[in-house]
Formats: sequence, structure tokens, C-alpha cells
Amino acid sequence: LCERVAVVNIAIEGMLLAGAFTGAVIGSLLGGPMGVLSAMLVGGAFGMLLATLVVTYRVDQIIAGVAINLLVLGLTSYMSSQVLTHHRELNNAPIFKAIDIPILSDLPLIGPIFFQHNIFVYGALIMVAIATYYLFHTRSGLRARAVGEHPEAADTLGINVYRLRYINVTLGGMVAGFGGAWFTLGSVGRFDENMTNGRGFIGLAAMIFGRWHPVGALLAALVFGFADSLQQKLAILQTPIPAEFLAMAPYIATIVLVAGLIGRARPPAADGKPYIKGH
Repeated sequence: LCERVAVVNIAIEGMLLAGAFTGAVIGSLLGGPMGVLSAMLVGGAFGMLLATLVVTYRVDQIIAGVAINLLVLGLTSYMSSQVLTHHRELNNAPIFKAIDIPILSDLPLIGPIFFQHNIFVYGALIMVAIATYYLFHTRSGLRARAVGEHPEAADTLGINVYRLRYINVTLGGMVAGFGGAWFTLGSVGRFDENMTNGRGFIGLAAMIFGRWHPVGALLAALVFGFADSLQQKLAILQTPIPAEFLAMAPYIATIVLVAGLIGRARPPAADGKPYIKGH
């Protein structure tokens, strides 16, 4: 969503972490659904902050993203050590249980793999479908892609470049907040410092590997997720491979796959470039 309007969202890591923290705290107080909603709103707020910095004030997009990542890391670490450690009731969130799809979940082998997941997996699949339809089958999506390819031409056609960038980056932040809530409400039920552990950057790599297409990014995420799951399973089986090397598996896979695309994958033409109306 962000890169299709030519905004590089390095801040995904921070948005994930903010969503995880918010999901844990609000989920502990008001329940899981409110935790997810709050995580999405906080992610959207950081998306709007990123849009303000890079669209309105034309701050370098990489620097703005890194700054937000550091800000969120510092804030969540401070709140975790100073608040959550002394008020454990704020860090005891419910975990969403798996939802079995009738009949399909009972299928041998593929049933548990595809049809027995919690709301985050199904929600992510729905978001991929919505994003694909929005970007490639609606007038608004066509305008968004035009802004990412040639904002000057889009502007001459009457498209509000600034507004579309604000909308898409904010929506991208909300999606990241939803993903961040999984770490606490879909997995462990509590917040730990820096628990996203670089997953935002892997998500960015998945987008590049998927050639800036929602379905492609989903398939790439499955590849990276397989590498992550494999290292966890091998660690449990106590293989002779050192644990440190196993922990590097998903990141090595990310580097290898993305490096293979250098020079072949074409991002939106205006990606990362600020737009100044009239220039």
C-alpha cells in the first residue's frame, strides 16, 4: 500500500512493535477484540506520522522510517520495564483460539494446515484479497498506482497526490498494527521487549520478493515463514547445528532471495522520491 504510492515504509518494524505493545495492554484491560482494534489504530497513527514527515515535510523516507523504529523501540522498552514489570495485570492478554472451518478442518493432512487457524491468519488472507482488489480493480487503486509511477502526470489529471499518499500510508500502518497484535494476542499473550525481532524488515523483503504485489508478498512471506518455522523445529529436535546458526536461517533466506532479485524486480518508478507540487 505504501510503496504503491512511492513511500518507502522502513517503519514497519516500529509499527509492528507498537501494535504488539498496544494489543497486549488494551487486550489485558478490555479483551482481545479491543486489543486488535487499538493496535490497528496505533499502527495507523504511526503511519500518519510517517506520512506527515515524508509527504508534508519531505524528510528523507529512510531516515524518517528509522527514526520511528528507534522511537517505538525506546518507548516500548521504557514502558515495559517501568510499567508492565510492576503491573503484571496489564501484560496478561488473552490469546485468540484457532477457528475450525466446518468440514474443511476435518480433512486429513491439509485440514490442520489450512483450516485451523486464529483470526490473524484469516484476517491477513482477507486483507491480501482486499488490497489486491483495491490496487488493481478499482479507480482509487489505479490512481494510487499512478501516483507511485508518475506523480506529476497524476497531478495534472486532477489526482490529489498528497491525499492519496496520506491515505495509503495510514492504511499500511493499520495493517502493520494488525500484524503486530499477532505477537501478543495470537501467540504468547504478553509483551516482551523487541519481540518483533526484525520481522518488519523481513516483511519489507517479502514485498520486494513479491514484486510489489499483495499476492506475491503473501507467497514470499510463506517462504520466509517456512525458514523461520524450520529453524524452530530443528532447535527442538536438538540437531548438531549450533542454535545461533539456526536463528539466522530466516534472515539468510531473506538476503539470498532478495539479492537474487537485484536488477530484475522493478519498483514503482517514483518510489522513495518526494513530490513537490509544481516542480
